[in-house]
Amino acid sequence: MVREDLYITVPSFFRCPISLDVMKSPVSLCTGVTYDRSSIQKWLDNGNNTCPATMQVLQNKDIVPNHTLKRLIQIWSDSVNTLSDSSSSDSPPSLSKEQAQELVKEIERDDCSNQFDSLSKIICFASELEENRKFLARIDGFLSVTVNVLCNAGEELRVLERVIRILELILIDFEDKEKMSRLLSNSDFLSSILFVFQQGSLNSKIRSARVLELIAFDAESKLTIASNDAVLSELVNSMTSNSDSNLNDAVLSCLVSVTLPKRTRSKITKLGVVQKLTQKLGDPNSTVTIIEKSLKLLEMVSMCTEGRTEICDDPLCIPAVVQKLLKVSTASSEHAVVILWRVCHVFRDQRAEEAVTKSNGLTKILLLMQSNCSGHVREMSSDLLKIFRVNSKSCLSFYDTKTTHIMPF
Repeated sequence: MVREDLYITVPSFFRCPISLDVMKSPVSLCTGVTYDRSSIQKWLDNGNNTCPATMQVLQNKDIVPNHTLKRLIQIWSDSVNTLSDSSSSDSPPSLSKEQAQELVKEIERDDCSNQFDSLSKIICFASELEENRKFLARIDGFLSVTVNVLCNAGEELRVLERVIRILELILIDFEDKEKMSRLLSNSDFLSSILFVFQQGSLNSKIRSARVLELIAFDAESKLTIASNDAVLSELVNSMTSNSDSNLNDAVLSCLVSVTLPKRTRSKITKLGVVQKLTQKLGDPNSTVTIIEKSLKLLEMVSMCTEGRTEICDDPLCIPAVVQKLLKVSTASSEHAVVILWRVCHVFRDQRAEEAVTKSNGLTKILLLMQSNCSGHVREMSSDLLKIFRVNSKSCLSFYDTKTTHIMPF
């Protein structure tokens, strides 16, 4: 039950100037004004060439993700959720830094029966200010104390969820990477995170994926996380057709982070990640961010032989990739071109070439070359056109890829 006296004030700069709702995917125009991606995209798709807030004529229609604002909105949203979760009882009073430091010592001494309340107070303290989070991160031994609770709480889910929340808050500002790397030396660490991911609330699942992404900061930590088959399998399998978009976003970010090593790319391919990503690309409810990250992960998978084979074996994958060319964002178009270049130009798979042709991929590649794409994307697009110029029996066989405009057919 939500308390009747719990009123939430939304900071004005968190609201989209068009929809007036809290922004889910904030992006900025060349005028410097930030909007929610879905709202400004509809405005631009309707043929408008001005900034809705300033009415300035746009020099270009590029939209740039505002990652800083998105993170601030996420922190604020999580703080609101924390207050809502504890709304059945009186909110604990704000702590001073000295009280927070003393509370850390109490957590180290207490057993699970008392730790829950102490951890909840620490979360409220950390959620209030960025300065508080940095203060906690600097407390000598705080990270070790928190991880010890995580590894020794067994199946006390509510305690584990509180610890995951604290880790998500402080690891962002944690500067001692050597201490972070030691987290994975405890064999129970990943097992506890996996338990929360499997049994916890939706918010806890999302936070668990974020914690994994935060600690995957170097090659060794990425390999350690990926070597845990249960964790990797759970992440891939969580991307179902009816899973929450925020969970999908967090899981995709985590998988992109840990999939850098070659052996991991092969592992997630065998776990069926290509089919999962194809579903995300074909889902009309997928957000721009999810599409971009799906294509990014698919691009990484296409770097290994197993990944390229799976992409070519899946009859829906190449058409789904082609569909996202010039349709979503500059980033998604670039990821899509790299994928097509690898399977068609490097791997020379006949099925992939036919799938591109049947999906009207040639026209889209031509249009992409006429756009303001980067030099390496233009070069890869040219390589693709040379393949189809030789193989195609259409009039595209005579198209000179050095031209700077599209000739009428």
